[in-house]
Amino acid sequence: MTEAGVPCIPGYHGANQDPAFLKEEAEKIGFPVLLKAVKGGGGKGMRIASDPESFMQQLQSAKSEARSSFGNDVMLVEKYITTPRHIEVQIFADKHGNCVALGERDCSIQRRHQKILEESPAPLLEESIRQELWQKARSAALAVGYEGAGTVEFIFDNDTGEFFFMEMNTRLQVEHPVTEMITGEDLVRWQTIVAEGGSLPLNQQQIEDRISTRGHAIEARIYAENPNLDFVPDSGHLTAMRIPPTSETVRIDSGFIAGDEVSAHYDPMIAKLIVRGENRESAIMKLHMALEQYQIAGVITNIEFLKRVCITSAFIAGEVETGFIGRHKESLFAETETAPEVYAQAALVSYFSGAAEQQNASGLDLVSQPGFGAIAQNRLFRFRQTNADGSGVAGPTVVEVVPIGRATFDIEVNGKRYNSVTSHWDQKQTLLTTFFPHTRMDSHVTIDTDKLTIFQQGQQYRLEKVEPDWVAKALGVKDATHSVLAPMPCKILRVEVASGDSVKKDDALVVIESMKMETTIRSPQDGIISRLVHQEGVSATNPNIFRADRYKDLCKAGTALVEFEQPSG
Repeated sequence: MTEAGVPCIPGYHGANQDPAFLKEEAEKIGFPVLLKAVKGGGGKGMRIASDPESFMQQLQSAKSEARSSFGNDVMLVEKYITTPRHIEVQIFADKHGNCVALGERDCSIQRRHQKILEESPAPLLEESIRQELWQKARSAALAVGYEGAGTVEFIFDNDTGEFFFMEMNTRLQVEHPVTEMITGEDLVRWQTIVAEGGSLPLNQQQIEDRISTRGHAIEARIYAENPNLDFVPDSGHLTAMRIPPTSETVRIDSGFIAGDEVSAHYDPMIAKLIVRGENRESAIMKLHMALEQYQIAGVITNIEFLKRVCITSAFIAGEVETGFIGRHKESLFAETETAPEVYAQAALVSYFSGAAEQQNASGLDLVSQPGFGAIAQNRLFRFRQTNADGSGVAGPTVVEVVPIGRATFDIEVNGKRYNSVTSHWDQKQTLLTTFFPHTRMDSHVTIDTDKLTIFQQGQQYRLEKVEPDWVAKALGVKDATHSVLAPMPCKILRVEVASGDSVKKDDALVVIESMKMETTIRSPQDGIISRLVHQEGVSATNPNIFRADRYKDLCKAGTALVEFEQPSG
């Protein structure tokens, strides 16, 4: 690449993989450095070593994840730019010597070094730099006699305005629909044309003319994961799924429908949502509106998080970088108060569901009777919001439902009273319509045993019905307050503590693997470890071959991993 005039980032790309030697190379380059698997992709097998003290630990973690994902743990060591943007150029080349750039994509909004938002054109990029990126990408492809679709990836330094060649992916990528939106071209069709020996359908000038008239496109990757728990992946059945209406400017690429299972053995991406607007501002607004219409229940998703990104002032201004999430953590993860009406809707659905169960059991048409006849009695419900691991965020919130007539109720939520509320539950559509004294509210509600997922006014709420403490004690329910629970089905890779150890909040406890991704589970509190519930699992003998028995010892979500000593008194 250097000979072709493509700027390259300083680093070590050699065959010597001795950890001590790699550390020496890192010290020559200068910290921080980026450790990256040669066979890597999707952010897997990639870690940042900020200083010499953390180098070996980060190297071990990157190698372990690379072996698991790719069956190869050979690493590159490169200079890590502290305020980088990830900008890539889609190129196409044919056997006749033609090579074109179909615009660039900014993929800087990332977590775990994996992209979650991509857009084109890249915001706040000078036109001269944009043209130079395209030219260098084409030079990189021509230098190796490339044919077909390719993605040339660059690291752009926000501080200096310089950019460096990072890698070239010899394929279309997950985010290629963004380029299709701004060019109006089917890139899979282009692949077929090139493979058959044909010439590229458009030349560079024609492509640039297309891009100048088609506005701005953004893609959001919708994952089964919990952003509030460091984006750990989730798995389970999609008990409900409603998608936004699609059009020429709103596209959804998905491999899942309601009822499908998101497996713990594969990548947790559920879908890609791609929108196009006349300009970047309208594209962001369209994306936010579509995300508000997306409803998925059964697994935790990043949809609520993506909506927060869309309304963050820095993102709206185009001030993006790969450290965007960490830099804006306070606003992106701010706690929001759940309105009393949400709890009221949860209680009403629970009330109607209980009425239906009694009707089915008795064989009588109880619901049609004034005041629900035999079931016309006051009901108390207790709810709390929940995390992915089932632990409560806050609560409980107590809701009293008093039937005063057919489908009419007085409702009290933690002391706030609503009189003469009328409500209708359409079980087939899972739609609850309620007329409060001050507003009408429509909620789609999915019920899974004692858990409720409520979609209301473009927001999602996850609630859990809880029994009074005396009921739990009477039933012998174990107190999990002093346990660290598995946030998802997982395998224990490493245990970092021992029984009797004193730990501080955020200290590493165990390292787990799920969906071929390593996650460090950290202590939620200061304390003393009383018991390790699970030990390290046994690795597969051949990481190149998927073996079902590798997952036979998976811990279930909600399983205790580590227990703390309970404080005396």
